[in-house]
Amino acid sequence: MNEYSDEERKLMLRLAHQMIAAELRKEELDTSPPSTHLAELRGAFTTLHQSGQLRGCIGYVVPIYPLYRTIAETAAAAAFRDPRFPPVTIDEFPKLQIEISVLSPLAPIEPEHVEIGRHGLIVTFGHARGLLLPQVPLEWGWDREKFLSETCRKAGLPPDAWKRGARLEGFTAEVFGEGQPEPLAIR
Repeated sequence: MNEYSDEERKLMLRLAHQMIAAELRKEELDTSPPSTHLAELRGAFTTLHQSGQLRGCIGYVVPIYPLYRTIAETAAAAAFRDPRFPPVTIDEFPKLQIEISVLSPLAPIEPEHVEIGRHGLIVTFGHARGLLLPQVPLEWGWDREKFLSETCRKAGLPPDAWKRGARLEGFTAEVFGEGQPEPLAIR
């Protein structure tokens, strides 16, 4: 069962698009939560796709803002501050597809309890830290061991660091997205 209603999901997706549009127009956007449920402190990631390809992904694992503001902040960051990609342009905006992952609280997890498609992972060793969302191993067809190894690689660690003392934390995520965005005037 989903924690967020269809209406709440639509509100969050619309907010993500509106925030990107506002940044493109160099305008401020009101990010006041429309309900107490969307005002709860939650971690979340916003992922942008264009033509089926990753175009940006930024999130907060630890909840520091109300969810509604977190969505706004991560949407703007994914569009304009993901170091892997140039900033989104006005011409690209209509082609963006948004996916939101609202995270549960983090909890320590043993490797044998990691469930593909259910758990996201954080691997930490010293100052190195890597995170992969629950949908990633499904997209790549990974089994549990490959998922653990790739999360270690994401942290810049050897792929077997999870067997040698790296700390594992798991979380679940409610993931939802869309097709083409609703038209918004940018120019």
